[in-house]
Amino acid sequence: MNRTTLSLIAGTTALAAVTAFAAFDSPSASGAAAPGAAAQLPVERTGLLCPAPSTSDIADTAYTSFTPVTKGAASGGKARLQAAAGQSDDTGGKGSKSGKGTAKKADEPVLAPKAPGTPATGETSGAETPALIGTADGGFAPGWTVQETTEVAAGTGRGLLGVNCTGADTEFWFPGASTATGRTDYVHLTNPDDSAAVVDIELYGKDGAIKSPLGENLTVDAHASEPILLSTLTEERQAGLTVHVSVRSGRVGAAVQALDDKAGGDWLAAATDPAGSLVLPGIPKDATDVRLTAFTPGDADADLKIRLASPAGLITPAGNETLHAKSGMSTTVDLGDVTRGEAGSLVLTPTDQTVPVVAALQVTRGKGDKKETAFIPATAAVGTRATSADNSAKGTTLALTAPTGTATVKVTASAGSEGGTPVTKTYTLKSGTTQNIDAPIPAGLKGTYALTVEPVSGAPVYASRTLAATEGGVPAFTIQSLPNDHGTVSVPRTEQDLSVLQN
Repeated sequence: MNRTTLSLIAGTTALAAVTAFAAFDSPSASGAAAPGAAAQLPVERTGLLCPAPSTSDIADTAYTSFTPVTKGAASGGKARLQAAAGQSDDTGGKGSKSGKGTAKKADEPVLAPKAPGTPATGETSGAETPALIGTADGGFAPGWTVQETTEVAAGTGRGLLGVNCTGADTEFWFPGASTATGRTDYVHLTNPDDSAAVVDIELYGKDGAIKSPLGENLTVDAHASEPILLSTLTEERQAGLTVHVSVRSGRVGAAVQALDDKAGGDWLAAATDPAGSLVLPGIPKDATDVRLTAFTPGDADADLKIRLASPAGLITPAGNETLHAKSGMSTTVDLGDVTRGEAGSLVLTPTDQTVPVVAALQVTRGKGDKKETAFIPATAAVGTRATSADNSAKGTTLALTAPTGTATVKVTASAGSEGGTPVTKTYTLKSGTTQNIDAPIPAGLKGTYALTVEPVSGAPVYASRTLAATEGGVPAFTIQSLPNDHGTVSVPRTEQDLSVLQN
């Protein structure tokens, strides 16, 4: 049969379906308009990895799955979360309908994701809850987001811990980890693929690289997850470490669980790729202490301006105007209560020469034995859209910042997991400011809900979500930054005549 003249526009639709894992928007392009020669098409397959939530017998973990409605997305499809191999056969679960204490087999999903636009929730409890490997295809894939939130009532790491389940990759940076006395930090590695992955974990302290031969050539079996205790990789006890995870073969998901004997704990998500300028969005306005860790992986030192994007604009913290980060060494500076009771985001820019840097904040709320910690890694801009799952009518704070120019942003609250009607509001951010916005709440909300952030016009926007819940006088909280949810891929568009392919 003769083949008629066709264009690559049609061909790229099929391309998007098979390259959805690899063709996401690059962080450097986040917030910018797509090139005129490219089409943004919904992904048709994606994967997420959730680390094992806790080693505590009194931990309660909630999972929330949400896929935003995406124009042009495929119909049908499904999403599924299942236990990583090598985990316990019993999650000690209390499924979303079965009630606390009812066991759930590892081959059963922790929840059943609902159609795009509606969150689905599930719960487990105890120390035997495994890591999860998730896949989504068809209409469930574009922007699929899963939030893991754990409450630990007492003991090391007590408080609220949260992490966005993430896709697999081959390199991760974690500034702000620790092997100091009183801290118990694990790097969780999860392999979604059919063959084993080989991983190196490198540690960098205040004096440079730390010898850790036990961190070399670590094997993570296929469809399995491994927690690596950092203090077993070195005898040195240091705070403010930078952890570099690099994959020799295969790919993994990675996150650091940082647990403190006295100050609670949280998940430290990977920082965005090394860059000359960085944004760390959404410092709580009542933060009692903020500590910055920065690391320069290249051969040159970095000199950075430190500024706070406040509700009134960019300001320079007194006594912390600049930061000198020596090459190959982790540099930590205590910024104290830098927000002074107002919303804020940290903005790092080069004073002169641009040198790539990674960075993260450790944030403390409360004082004495009534304090809790969380982390804010440097993050990429929202780009086309970002999504936050597991929000509540009380306790949710959405921070938006536009450090380089005025921007207009649309925020949509989804239907609730058990009922409610979506609501959308639009906000204008002045250049150089951060706003803790009055986020919309679904009408008639029942259960939890999701928030999607979509820039409409103007400069790049950065975002984070804080979830707070006071427990026994402790201001428990967790912070998740909100980069692009990778709901679309950029596919070249051309009208080139392919009639030469006729047969």
